Amino acid sequence: MQIKTLDILIILAYLALSVAIGFYISKRASKNLQSYFLGGNAIPWYLLGVSNASGMFDISGVMWTVTICFVYGLKSAWIPWLWPVWNQVFVMVFLAIWLRRSGAMTGAEWLSTRFGNSHGQRLSHIVVVTFAVISVIGFIAYGFKGVGKFASIFFSYDLSFSLGSMAISSENAYALIIIAITTLYVVKGGMYSVVGTELLQFVLMTFACFAIGYVVMTQVTAEQIDQSVPAGWKDIWFGWQLDLDWSNLLPAVDNYIRQDDFNLFGLVVMLMVFKGIFASLAGPVPSYDMQRILATKSPKEAAQMSGFTIAVLYMPRYLMIAGLTVLGLVYFKPQLLQMGDNMDFEMILPYVINNFIPTGVLGLILAGLMAAFMSTFAAFVNAAPAYLVNDIYKNYINPDAPAKQYIYMSYAASVLIVFVGVFVGFFIDSIDSITKWIVASLYGGYTAANVLKWIWWRFNGHGYFWGMIMGLIASMVVPKVFVGVFDLYLYPVILVIALAGCLVGTYLTPPEDEDTLKKFYKTVRPWGFWKPIHQKVMAEDPSFQGNNHFGRDVFNVVIGVAWQMTMVVIPIYLVIREYYSLGISIALLIASSFLLKKFWWDRLPEK
Repeated sequence: MQIKTLDILIILAYLALSVAIGFYISKRASKNLQSYFLGGNAIPWYLLGVSNASGMFDISGVMWTVTICFVYGLKSAWIPWLWPVWNQVFVMVFLAIWLRRSGAMTGAEWLSTRFGNSHGQRLSHIVVVTFAVISVIGFIAYGFKGVGKFASIFFSYDLSFSLGSMAISSENAYALIIIAITTLYVVKGGMYSVVGTELLQFVLMTFACFAIGYVVMTQVTAEQIDQSVPAGWKDIWFGWQLDLDWSNLLPAVDNYIRQDDFNLFGLVVMLMVFKGIFASLAGPVPSYDMQRILATKSPKEAAQMSGFTIAVLYMPRYLMIAGLTVLGLVYFKPQLLQMGDNMDFEMILPYVINNFIPTGVLGLILAGLMAAFMSTFAAFVNAAPAYLVNDIYKNYINPDAPAKQYIYMSYAASVLIVFVGVFVGFFIDSIDSITKWIVASLYGGYTAANVLKWIWWRFNGHGYFWGMIMGLIASMVVPKVFVGVFDLYLYPVILVIALAGCLVGTYLTPPEDEDTLKKFYKTVRPWGFWKPIHQKVMAEDPSFQGNNHFGRDVFNVVIGVAWQMTMVVIPIYLVIREYYSLGISIALLIASSFLLKKFWWDRLPEK
């Protein structure tokens, strides 16, 4: 694709402005690690919320979601429950408050508030740092694959070259350039640079979403959509079977559905809910979402930030996804038919932009899509070095170094993480393969230990360590034993193995120090199985009030999931002209917003 000079100038101006913003505000970040990684806990919650939403709006994710929306229609709204996307609702309702009360800088440092300074805590500390670094490397590889493919389609210059015996494709060369620019301002400015540039990036991404939404609303009719989709494509509800028949329109799509193992859709959704509840109770993984929570000024603002992330993310994002899907359905079908069984749905995005977006607007949209990658990448790059520097270097190697030395070590750690992530990216076959590895294999073993750490007083650092280790091993080994079985079906097996590791590790070792448990319980105030510790705290402080909001939190989570779901389907219904369903969804959005205002927002604790 050959884009015009004006569009190239707009993209270059955006890149220059991003770097300039990063460098301009970088002085604030150089005071100490608290400023570098958490913005000195001085950034307003709504700015952190926009930054968090920007980090979740990644180009690779958009391309994957367009694929599932094309294939499954409205039922695709359920498929991101694989992560699950509504873990953010659990965080919003209560987990952000619990996490922020610790006052920690990283998820690994938080463990010392739960397990004290025991041998088990040190083991659990190491395993969380390892998990955090591996997950960030995985996501950098994921982003590297997506942005390289994206850029090589739109920029026609051949940048391929050889590095010794290694051939660097044009696709990878573009990815290297964009990653280098992003790394430059992230390394220089830390959290301040990330948040500052992500505000600009979010504005551009939102413009790109509305521009694509406008194009599809003016270029495609409801009749064209009806002629392009099979029966049931517009239905969000489902039975035991998926019941989507593409054989008369795109026969190869039926093969795609069989490969996904989604034909028993009712069972898939049941398993997604089962997995999702446990995964969500575990809390955010040690990455940029957790870092934004720890960067807020207070527990109340941590909850507000998490809710605001949901409020500003989904409607613009799904307006773009629905628009790209519909344009692909109506106009890209001949190209897909020519591909046969090797359909590449990731080509829908470049096809639409190439054929429907005018010069000038094209540059802004491409800058917005590039911003979608850069914001996600920047968030990860800023998160991981905190674990290496604060939790390893400062904790075990040089605890008394001056602040400047920690900052310089953070620079080096950022560059190292990027280098390793990019190296891994060279060996990834597709966005889909790395997505499934992250969701199933990496995160599969995270759940059991991280649920128990919140809700059970007897759980200790050794139990956490062995639960994480057994879970991660099971996540990698079980799929190899049950070859060809859908990863989601194996989740209960992985969960049981991880839970066994938790219980064996806990009961073969003594409980954590009683003073540590009492301090954690009084500070964090979780609900769960804390009766022995609650009684000891009450004996010392009769005025203490435990957490009796379990029922209210469950209610708010259920309402919050429905609230989030309406923001997914509203833009889809708008784009496909399903106005009756759109009206019902808007009514549900208003009702759920009212309930959350009354039972969540108005009752948030001040501390």
